[in-house]
Amino acid sequence: MGGLRAEALGKVFADGTRALEGVSFEAEPGRVLGLLGPSGCGKSTLLRIVAGLESATEGRLFLDGERFDERPPGARGVGFVFQNYALYPHLDVRRNLSLALEVQGLGEEEIAARVRDTAARLGLEGLLERRPRQLSGGQQQRVALGRALARRPRLFLMDEPLSNLDALLRESMRSELKALFRSLDAIVLYVTHDQAEALSLADEVLVLRDGQVRQRAAPLDLYRRPADLFTASFVGSPRMTLWHGAREGAELVVGRARVPIPPAVSGGDLWVGMRPEDVEVLDAPASGAWPARVVVAEPTGDRILLTLDVAGQSLRALAAARAWPEDVYLRVQDARLHWFDAGSTKRVEPR
Repeated sequence: MGGLRAEALGKVFADGTRALEGVSFEAEPGRVLGLLGPSGCGKSTLLRIVAGLESATEGRLFLDGERFDERPPGARGVGFVFQNYALYPHLDVRRNLSLALEVQGLGEEEIAARVRDTAARLGLEGLLERRPRQLSGGQQQRVALGRALARRPRLFLMDEPLSNLDALLRESMRSELKALFRSLDAIVLYVTHDQAEALSLADEVLVLRDGQVRQRAAPLDLYRRPADLFTASFVGSPRMTLWHGAREGAELVVGRARVPIPPAVSGGDLWVGMRPEDVEVLDAPASGAWPARVVVAEPTGDRILLTLDVAGQSLRALAAARAWPEDVYLRVQDARLHWFDAGSTKRVEPR
């Protein structure tokens, strides 16, 4: 079977607000496509268009090579998991799982079998008689997921399903979801504003900003080769340090700091990016190292996040968890630097 394909989707609301512009992608069965971006970038609107809850004003949707956007919502075979779970408060877990199957007209034995299978898969067997108010946030999330799963849809749409959970529970649910997705031969679109969630769960990530696609890539490619300045600043934790400067010969001048520019990098005004984990911190002078002063030290466990002053410029580095002197030295390998054209904000790739 084929996948889901979007061609140049656009959405303009009645008040003239443009939510999406020229959004194209493909999503394949058995894989998770993460939709990542800040609040208001169009992620949820895109999901609602796929579900049929909104209509695109431009573009087309296809499933298995056939027009998908022309089908009514009830005929799209979509399992939607909402941010707020949207459980029926007056029904117990069993009925929350079975109600959509009853509406579909399935027989009692088939419904009972699907509820048993879903409950077993999600660890809900002992909760079937409880109502949503008697469940924890993680249990409610499992029920919301189970309600979609019981329908056995071709297409799962997940709209920030973990955002209401605390940090520890969110982390454990990420691993559970990843294991579940691996067992499904369904198309999964997963919306989140949390880049750690997108990178850990998705096979590919679609980065959106202001309703436009900024990059589509596998998680590691997105991290290693961000296509533009926005993606570089949005993906990665702690965030990349970005300096803006002007070329003087073979160097980028950023205030009083100077960064050697690789020969193949063109352009006058440039941005240079350095991920904190790529900055080597030394307590003695070394070849190619910059003198720096420690401004703030934030222990994070086995490493410490240092905010440093380098010739008047701020830079962050992840270093070994130890007591660092105030005066240190920093070194970043040329291959670990990220270069962006200041005009277009696009990545400039050294050859």
